[in-house]
Amino acid sequence: MIKKAKLVEIPQILELTKVCGEHLADQGIYQWNENYPTEKAFKTDIARGELYVLFEQETLIGVIALSTFMDPEYESVSWLSPNENNLYVHRFAITPAYQGKGFAQKLMSFAESHARNLHYTSIRLDTFSQNKRNQAFYEQRGYTRLEEVYFPMQSELPFYCYELILK
Repeated sequence: MIKKAKLVEIPQILELTKVCGEHLADQGIYQWNENYPTEKAFKTDIARGELYVLFEQETLIGVIALSTFMDPEYESVSWLSPNENNLYVHRFAITPAYQGKGFAQKLMSFAESHARNLHYTSIRLDTFSQNKRNQAFYEQRGYTRLEEVYFPMQSELPFYCYELILK
């Protein structure tokens, strides 16, 4: 079940993202650390009504932020569509024990349907340059890889921007 996140779920969400960050680090992918994602970011997402969680029975297994706010790091990117009426995906994670079972596809399909239902022009996101699995995931879904951006608090390495034009 996918639903809007609640403040009382923040500890579970933080634990989920911590486990995901550790799982990535075990693979040599250092994209999430003590600086990101933060409790403050999740609280802001919830206050804006932009954070969604995925439960399998009673277990929280996924999280995704669907935001209308463009990060300053994105301003220099030559996007495929004008910088208006776009939806941004952030803080997307599936608990490692549930990865490879279609839950990321389910949550991303939800995000894309949500964007289409609200008549957004496109979905934009970034993924870490060292995370080849995520890159393949988005490219298989029809996202176009664009330019690089940097988040120095997370890594000295770039993040790749992606965009999907909605029809």
